[in-house]
Amino acid sequence: MTNETTERRVIDVVSLYPNDMNIYGDSGNVLTIRRRLALYGYEPVIHHYNQGDDWPEHVDMILGGGGQDSGQSKIIDDFFTRADLLRELAADGVPMLMICGMYQLFGEYFETSEGKRLDGIGVIGAYTVGQDVRMIGNLVEHSNDFGDVIGYENHSGQTFLREGVAPLGHVNAEGRGNNGEDHTEGARVNNVIGTYMHGSLLPKNPKISDFLIAKAAERRYGAFEPQVTDTAKAELDRLEHFAVEARRVAASRPR
Repeated sequence: MTNETTERRVIDVVSLYPNDMNIYGDSGNVLTIRRRLALYGYEPVIHHYNQGDDWPEHVDMILGGGGQDSGQSKIIDDFFTRADLLRELAADGVPMLMICGMYQLFGEYFETSEGKRLDGIGVIGAYTVGQDVRMIGNLVEHSNDFGDVIGYENHSGQTFLREGVAPLGHVNAEGRGNNGEDHTEGARVNNVIGTYMHGSLLPKNPKISDFLIAKAAERRYGAFEPQVTDTAKAELDRLEHFAVEARRVAASRPR
């Protein structure tokens, strides 16, 4: 590691398939990470990786969004060429946030209501089964690590976690969350988070943003050491105020 790299404190963030896996505001997660990294005194470098692109030399964090079935079909071949690499990075502690469709693809498989099976890459011990009823609307879940997490789910797949896989949180509402049955939502494996929460998620939930940032910094530099100016502190406080207000509004509305 050169002195220049140390002084610049670069964090390389991969936005995974943003052309085709980016609905319901998921691109806001990338914007939030970029902004908060800068406010903490790091230099964010965002790599927009789409199918056929060269994989970046350095990867400190990966963010993936949701997509329509057509989007998944466009990226699936390239996705499987990167499967071993993604599994290696996950096992090595790279923090990742996978939303909806990418959450499903990071699991073991998705079986449609017609019985067609689409394999995942198995980073998360979970499988998904299609159903006719959609689970949709603003959702509050309770997480041991992040407190109350607020987002917007919109999915018809029922995701079931394997024994020993921790959910991101638990929901009180009936017929909501991973599968509408066991009151779980999302999953956490190592530093990988999978969730159905759109919205986008990270602007409303700064604790998750800071978890991803801290893990990325710790892995690359050995520690998360924010260098926050007075101006940056004021901006972080402002973002916190907006997050509180957005959470309040979302929690009060079913849709």
